[in-house]
Amino acid sequence: MKNKILTAVSTIMLFIPWTILPLRSFDWALESPVAEIMVSCYAAFMVFSGVFTIISYVKAKADSNLMKVCLVVNSLYAVAGAAFLGMIINTQFMP
Repeated sequence: MKNKILTAVSTIMLFIPWTILPLRSFDWALESPVAEIMVSCYAAFMVFSGVFTIISYVKAKADSNLMKVCLVVNSLYAVAGAAFLGMIINTQFMP
């Protein structure tokens, strides 16, 4: 039962980063402070979802086929999110 819940949470986490696309269609989402905050929050969530899925796969031994797909996709999200956060931090501290 615990493995099914972890798999369901990881599956839901696959689709949440894509919700930034409809949000970015609004004019207020493209302005300077809002845009950085929104991208930073989504990037942090992507890193969290990758770490959560890796921990769920390794520690809880949730190894269904769907969980393997979630592991690969959320791991890619985590790498991309870490890169986005790195670029944001780099532009904030470099002149």
